[in-house]
Order: sequence, then C-alpha cells, then structure tokens
Amino acid sequence: MNSLQLKMGRALIYGLLITFALLYLGPLYVMLVTSLKDIEEIRGGNILALPEHLNFSAWSKAWSSACTGTDCEGLAPYFWNSVRIVIPAVLISTLIGAFNGYVLAQWQFKGSNMLFGALLFGCFIPFQVILLPMAKLLAILGLANTVTGLVAVHVVYGVTFTTLFFRNYYVAIPNELVRAARLDGAPFFTIFWRIFLPMSTPIIVVTVIWQFTQIWNDFLFGVVYSGPGTQPITVALNNLVNTSVGGKQYNVDMAAAIIAALPTLFVYFVAGKYFVRGLTAGAVKG
Repeated sequence: MNSLQLKMGRALIYGLLITFALLYLGPLYVMLVTSLKDIEEIRGGNILALPEHLNFSAWSKAWSSACTGTDCEGLAPYFWNSVRIVIPAVLISTLIGAFNGYVLAQWQFKGSNMLFGALLFGCFIPFQVILLPMAKLLAILGLANTVTGLVAVHVVYGVTFTTLFFRNYYVAIPNELVRAARLDGAPFFTIFWRIFLPMSTPIIVVTVIWQFTQIWNDFLFGVVYSGPGTQPITVALNNLVNTSVGGKQYNVDMAAAIIAALPTLFVYFVAGKYFVRGLTAGAVKG
C-alpha cells in the first residue's frame, strides 16, 4: 500500500468521523439557535438558520418564570433540588463502592464471590421492579417525597455499579502491597485510607461521572418518589414542556432543555478525558 492510498484512507476515516460528529451535534445546534430566537422568527423562519439577532429572554424565562404546571417559578428551584440530590448521592455511593471494592478484591472471605455475583445481579434489575418495594420502605422510614429519600434511593441503586468499578480496579493492585502494609502493622482501615484511596483517582473520576450522569438525568425515580418542593429538574422539564400558556413557546422549551443538560456537559468537558482511562485501568486482571 503506497502513501497515496494511506492518505486517501485516512481522509475517508476523518471524513466519516466529521460527518457522524455533525449528525450527532445537529440536534444540539437546533436547540441552541432556537433558544436564541423570538417566537415570531421561529414560526416564520428556517429551523437551521442562525438567529437574526440574539435574544436571551427565553433563557431568562426558562430559569425564573416559566410555568411547570400550576407554579411559574422556572427551573431554578428544581435545579437546586437536583444539586441537593446529586452531590450527597454521588459522594456516598462512591465511598461505599470504594470500600466494597477494596474488601472484595483484596480481603477474600468465605462467600465473597457469591456476594459479588449478587451485587452484579443488582446491576441488571430494571428500575420498575423496585418501585413499589422502595416506595413502601421509604414510607416506613418517613422519607417519602423528600430529598433525603431520593438520595437514599440513588445510593442503594448506584452501589452495585460503583462496587463493580472499584473491585475491577483494585484486583489489578498487587496483593504484595497489602501484605507489606500488614507486616508493617497497618490495620484494615489504614490500608484503605492511606494506600488504596490515594491510588484510586482514575476510577473515582469514572465513578463520579457515571453516578452524576445517571442521577442528574434520572426521571423515573424523581417522578415517583418526589413531591411538591422536592422534584428534580428532569421532572420540572417534563412539566414545563407539557404546559402551554398562550401558545407553545419552543424557544423557552429549548433553553430549558439546555439548562437541564449543562451540568452533565460540564462534567464531561472537565473530566471526560479521564473516563476511558479509568475504565480501562484494571481491565486485564478484572
């Protein structure tokens, strides 16, 4: 194969990648330009055309005054509800997953493989299966329709995934490291806090991105287990899109959808390059 064929093959690959990237980013482009137009321009213009002049009123309305059912407070209170749900749920599930993965990978005990298999089984249980049992449990605990209840639900459901991530990462760490620490007198928790956690940055990033995305974008748990004043942004976005006051305002809907997606986009832009690196770490032995 000569150099010309190599160049043509490379150009074809890049051309296909650019084409697929444009197709993938097309809906985001339409959402963005639509959110910057007024309603008259949207109804009379081309959906792909750039706005004649930038208009940020739809963004302001989506954030502070759009109607999400009977309330017209915009997405702001629901955005902060999601923040109050996501941050503790991500931190708690990541910490529990790290500890579980450490135990299952480096401190084998009778039945540990069976326990790990049961945790893996939990990864494949559909959300719908646990709706009624979880609702009853939250009612018994007095956590129904509360932010704390939603945090607990996401922690319980997310621990299976975080344990899997950390366990597969920790099995690649040599057992000799644990033995040496034990010979030096380091106890169980000291080895975890002083040795394993400082080595876990790549997989922590993976887990945080995974959990943040899953929890922030969740709609089913949010609509089932939340109540007035505790609904996350996904539920509010659904209510906003399905509420029409004086005609459909597509620019407000598009602005609201982008606002709801911005946190996950930000997380991926900041830490996305570590995601694949962390997933592949420990893949050989895991």
